[in-house]
Amino acid sequence: MTKPEIPYAKVHFRMEVEDAWPPVSVESLWAVDLGDDTVRLDNVPWFVRGVACGDVVATESDEEGVRWGGEVVRRSENCTVRLIVLRDGGSGAARQSVLSAFRELGVDGEGIERFGMVALDIPPTADLAKVQRLLRHGVAKEWWDMEEGCITARWRAVSAG
Repeated sequence: MTKPEIPYAKVHFRMEVEDAWPPVSVESLWAVDLGDDTVRLDNVPWFVRGVACGDVVATESDEEGVRWGGEVVRRSENCTVRLIVLRDGGSGAARQSVLSAFRELGVDGEGIERFGMVALDIPPTADLAKVQRLLRHGVAKEWWDMEEGCITARWRAVSAG
């Protein structure tokens, strides 16, 4: 993920926990430091809502030097969709098969064992109609539960159409 020649930073986001979800009150994401109190997010958020990989976010450092994410300065137009994989109890093989199915549609993502989750980074170049069909199909088949963590106007337009 990180490359030594690029100035990376960890950016922390506070989250509201309701009914024990998300399971953390702070999530930290890798980001490229753009040098002007902004960063470009460089991984898919597991729990933070309203941001996606590639978004440029304003940051503020606290007295201990911890960088906290603020408002989005420029959107990447990527969408973040999270899945709780239900098939095979969210096993590694089940998570990998989900990632492989979406990769065929031009979507990257990551899996995490602890919660049996997959976080998808859906670029604007992906066929959003096909991605949404696969997402709905998996929910209907009870392969996964789904949460839209950060979606775009284009994503909403495809959903409505």
